[in-house]
Amino acid sequence: MLEAKDLTKKYEDGLLALDHLNFKVEPGEIFCMFGANGAGKTTAINLFLGFIPPSEGTALIEGVDVVKEPLKSKEYVSFVSENVMLYDNFTAYQNLDYFSKLAGKRNLTKSDYAQVMKQVGLQEEAYDMRTKNFSKGMRQKLGIAVAILKDAPNLILDEPTSGLDPKSGQEFLDLILELKGEGKSIFISSHDIFRAKYIADRVGFMLQGKLVMMKTQKELRGEDLNKLYVEYMQEHSFAE
Repeated sequence: MLEAKDLTKKYEDGLLALDHLNFKVEPGEIFCMFGANGAGKTTAINLFLGFIPPSEGTALIEGVDVVKEPLKSKEYVSFVSENVMLYDNFTAYQNLDYFSKLAGKRNLTKSDYAQVMKQVGLQEEAYDMRTKNFSKGMRQKLGIAVAILKDAPNLILDEPTSGLDPKSGQEFLDLILELKGEGKSIFISSHDIFRAKYIADRVGFMLQGKLVMMKTQKELRGEDLNKLYVEYMQEHSFAE
């Protein structure tokens, strides 16, 4: 479970990047957060991952305060960024071996790595390929493979479908639904309303550090999510 309690970040220059954010992502739930660049999505992720400290409030992963117990909290979460960082001179196999051992998984075999790469849809000829030759879609798939092998109960995904072609994007979303079915809590920061609306159990709209709307999939039934997003952004921008 992921939970934000009045999570706030104000920088020394006075910028209020995140303003008392509250949400909870339960096991087996996908929560998609939408917002323009600078809306606060990345700040929220950085706070959950302990990259920056909050000014107020608390970020909890499986009930563990990420500030008070940073190492313990990281055991319960996997993160896949928009630009997956890999060791480019390593093959796919070698990257999985390195990151799995870094996460404390020391009993995995080459067969285990091959199985998870097949699960994420990476073509077999890429398994022994150096990742400097990977396309963005291939890198995203290998990033998810790393997350799957860690087997953390929570996933945080930052713009996971950015730059993917339609086929790769759909394969990626199908995989996320599989992980949801395994009971994982999944938080997705995205601009991709068209794709994400099909998998989200709940969606939230961020504007200027504030969560200005949160609705369930049931509440959004029959709504044009793209139109709703534009309306909320305009309404709350004028309100400011």
